[in-house]
Amino acid sequence: MRSPGLLLGLACACTPLAALAADPDPAAAPSRVERAAGPITVDGALDDPGWNGAGVIDRFYETQPGDNLPAKIKTTVLLAYDERYLYIGLRCDDPDPKQIRAPYVERDAVIGTDDNVAVFLDTRNDRRSAIELRVNPRGVQGDAVFNDASQAEDFSPDFLYDTAARVTDQGWQAELRVPFTSLRYPPRDPQEWGIMVWRNYPREFRYAFHSNPMPRGSNCFVCHLRPLLGLGGLPSASSLLVVPYVSGQSVAAAAAPGQPLGDTDSEGDAGVDVKWTPGADTAVDLTLNPDFSQVEADVAQIAVNERFALFFPEKRPFFLEGVDLLDTPLNAIYTRTITEPRGGLRVTGKAGAASYTALATRDEGGGLVVIPGPTGSTFAPQDFKSWVGVTRLRRDLGSSFMSFLATGRAVDGGGHNAVFGPDFQWRSEKDTITAQLLYAHTQTPDRPELAAEWDGRTLAAAALEAGWSHDTRLWSWQLRYRDLGDEFRDDQGFIPQVGYREGRAQVGLGLYPEGFLRSARPFFLVDYLAGRDGSLLSRRFGPGFSVIGRKNLNAELDVAFDRQLTGDQELSRTQLLYFVQVDPSRRLPRIGVSGFVGQDIDIDNVRVGTGAEVNVSATLRPVPQLGLQVNSALSWLDVDAPAGGKARLFTAQVQRLNATVHFSSRSFLRLIGQYVSTTRDPSLYTFEVAPKDGAFSGSALFSYRLNWQTALYVGYGDERALDERESLQRTSRQFFAKVSYALQR
Repeated sequence: MRSPGLLLGLACACTPLAALAADPDPAAAPSRVERAAGPITVDGALDDPGWNGAGVIDRFYETQPGDNLPAKIKTTVLLAYDERYLYIGLRCDDPDPKQIRAPYVERDAVIGTDDNVAVFLDTRNDRRSAIELRVNPRGVQGDAVFNDASQAEDFSPDFLYDTAARVTDQGWQAELRVPFTSLRYPPRDPQEWGIMVWRNYPREFRYAFHSNPMPRGSNCFVCHLRPLLGLGGLPSASSLLVVPYVSGQSVAAAAAPGQPLGDTDSEGDAGVDVKWTPGADTAVDLTLNPDFSQVEADVAQIAVNERFALFFPEKRPFFLEGVDLLDTPLNAIYTRTITEPRGGLRVTGKAGAASYTALATRDEGGGLVVIPGPTGSTFAPQDFKSWVGVTRLRRDLGSSFMSFLATGRAVDGGGHNAVFGPDFQWRSEKDTITAQLLYAHTQTPDRPELAAEWDGRTLAAAALEAGWSHDTRLWSWQLRYRDLGDEFRDDQGFIPQVGYREGRAQVGLGLYPEGFLRSARPFFLVDYLAGRDGSLLSRRFGPGFSVIGRKNLNAELDVAFDRQLTGDQELSRTQLLYFVQVDPSRRLPRIGVSGFVGQDIDIDNVRVGTGAEVNVSATLRPVPQLGLQVNSALSWLDVDAPAGGKARLFTAQVQRLNATVHFSSRSFLRLIGQYVSTTRDPSLYTFEVAPKDGAFSGSALFSYRLNWQTALYVGYGDERALDERESLQRTSRQFFAKVSYALQR
């Protein structure tokens, strides 16, 4: 088959230059938005007079699995605005509407398993980041910020906008009404923004249709947005959002599993979140006594036989403004280290080519602090109060930038941690070079009863990361170097390993077959970590192979030849690591399995055994109103038994079921049950361990949300743990309710 790119090249070669000048590339032509000709009611109908004469985007390209081919189905986007709102109309044709995947899901659960459309808007027109507004055929919203520097799509932030959608005989259609008060744009008239529309169409393949071509091998996304013209006479970008809340809870706890629940402790609370945007370039966030009770519990992870602390994502609204500015190469900012904020103030803004964010909060303490090391991390209770501050300033330089970060924590009663330093990113069409240098000065709290290291000592060290990535259609490679001093501490970040130097390299080849598989990438990885004295900490090398194919198949197999320092010994292991994910149907939209099989290191007892880890996740939707999310993790390790042969050292598992019933796109009932257990053979350990431990947590939550801030929550929680008879006994019970209301001007 002849290449469409070759045919296009021949056609251009035979076209007179005058004709080229008169017929510019339509893919690069600006899009236009027009003043609404009349009122528009957001009901998903697209029959209001306000849509007459609206701007139109109707040229789309199949970017996956095809390579910028003409889209096989028609998508039409209508653009209009008035003095208060931007209106976006979507008409998504479908040759077989019965195949449309249109479930009811929670906000931000609008993902690639189902039909949806995402609109990317770069209202600052700086091609740095874009807000992403998604909608599915049920009118359910999903919103995010896409950071072009890290190529990260973060669904944590939320924006206030209205949607409605409906399935028709020709496909489905939707309407979005976006208040200008929800957007940030500079004080100029007329405006020029950037826009791109993406339609997700999961059928025999997961098709991606973009309103702009997306070159394969490109190292940017927002840079491909086309200009959006026609916006004029817009209102000031200033707005004020005040969200007060009241909540109440009733908690009863037992002294130990199997003991009766103690007296019920009931209390009420109140607080407020305030967001003030005096202009397009500044946002001020204030929180007083924030309440995060409605945030879903984290999915448990197996922590047995792990060297380093596990990472959990941030979900709390106050910390999500300007989230792209908190993204640094060394993960130097991790706001979940602020465990119990009593109040906080944050300013985020942009001045010309400079962007900044500054955050200050009072942390009441609780939770755990990670104490890093070269071969593993430990924890200490954060049994103290502190003040926390975070500041980052970034200066754009064309498509590149340079930045400076400063964070600090001052502990009541003595002790502090200060981290600061520059970072930069340089980007060309095919290459990206990134580096960050940080210096940390720490005086530990004088609390040796919490951690042996916390004796008031002073620590000081630097940390460096530098990386280079090269991406083309066929070849890609990534090089990274890290150097972290033994005494480097970042109590506001997530850096659980210090005291090492690391060199990492990966090279891969891109292949694009036709048929069941549409993308294949063989690659080779080398990774070497050494202590500050040059001694080996770990090394890994081996080949891998990843593919993308039919039914949104994503799979990867890696062979890892490892050697790691454990205790005072260097131990080797060989593993096969695997990951497979596929989206089979509307009723079973996604199933995935990942893990490893082969040798593994018994960290506690310093030896090599054989074992495996299996992580299974599946989403089931028997009907559009019911969603079942199943997560199952199982890990085990066999070692040499004293009497000969092999014996099971441990078996660890996590079982979780999330069942959500949707009554509408605004209300749902969510039930979660999660069981975590570990079974051990004490005779195989060199120290005393319990034969079995386990815990169960269950919760029920009813939610009704007019929008992401005006909401009602009513919930119940139940916690249980194994007693000495290995029977699950209740340890606590909780009821809670919360009402919040968004007042916007």
